Amino acid sequence: MVTSRIIPCLDVDAGRVVKGVRFQNLRDMGSPAELAASYEAQGADELVILDVSATPEGRKTAADTVREVRKEISIPLTVGGGIRDVEDARKLLEAGADKISVNTAAVASPPLISDLAEQFGRQCTVLALDAVASGEGKWEVIVLSGSDRTDLDAVDWARSAVTLGAGEILLTSWDRDGTRLGYELDLVRTVAEAVTVPVIASGGASAPAHLLDALRAGADAVLAASIFHESEFTVGEVKAYLATNGVKVRP
Repeated sequence: MVTSRIIPCLDVDAGRVVKGVRFQNLRDMGSPAELAASYEAQGADELVILDVSATPEGRKTAADTVREVRKEISIPLTVGGGIRDVEDARKLLEAGADKISVNTAAVASPPLISDLAEQFGRQCTVLALDAVASGEGKWEVIVLSGSDRTDLDAVDWARSAVTLGAGEILLTSWDRDGTRLGYELDLVRTVAEAVTVPVIASGGASAPAHLLDALRAGADAVLAASIFHESEFTVGEVKAYLATNGVKVRP
């Protein structure tokens, strides 16, 4: 039986962890390195760092932040934000990332996914897919930290990205991000059924029950930020709840 992964997310802006609602009104949450060390100690399976201002500001993800975090942790680390080509990705991998997440640049140039997969392997290539509801059972891809709509169907894009070489989908509901209303389960279920690679559900968790719901909807892993940053639950407490409810998790 495959274990389900619990992944704290560090949204980073100007070298600090931040959190907002639907990618707006960001609040300072602390030091990336300190939070990363704390989450590994609590039992996090992986970490994700997303530089939320890199793409809108037209700059690259800060490799220094990745180095500082890597010094503090040994678990897998996915990094995204501002990655436009293979060389950008290489610099972050050399700084300590294990996987590279691409979003806006991949929508603008889908062959980037294939380039990354060919250079570093599918296991290293993550598509970050931000989606907004566009109708009954339909979702549209949004980019530039949620500021631009694309007219691209989210489920079709997920399928295409996997064909191109994405080895994992980091799926965020813009409608639920930071709202604490729980994951968009229909979106999670639909994308998970459409692709053959792991899906990480993101956006909206405020309680362990929300993570359980997403896993039952088909997610292979669940990503959360606020509930960990604000010390409402530890990773260990979430894992204990999931295990009590029949989910296989790592110790």
